Amino acid sequence: MILFIVNDLRKILRNMSENPKGVRFSDLRKVCEYFFGEPRRSGSSHHVFKTPWPGDPRVNIQANKGKAKPYQVRQVLNAIRLLEGKDDL
Repeated sequence: MILFIVNDLRKILRNMSENPKGVRFSDLRKVCEYFFGEPRRSGSSHHVFKTPWPGDPRVNIQANKGKAKPYQVRQVLNAIRLLEGKDDL
């Protein structure tokens, strides 16, 4: 089961990197929940995830007709790189 989840996440992350415009919102939310935990707020169209660094410690995503907004996909990818210590963006 865990291997399936990890493989699924790798596929989603690859898709996010290659085509930020074609990412489903549900996939972006899955990735955020894996890396950042449950959202602090998700009752509205915005899903806000807390991140562990100082400054502006959050990732905010929202759906646009079932798709993720491309700039938010890029922000999530950058946040994951920071989280993994790969801040050489």
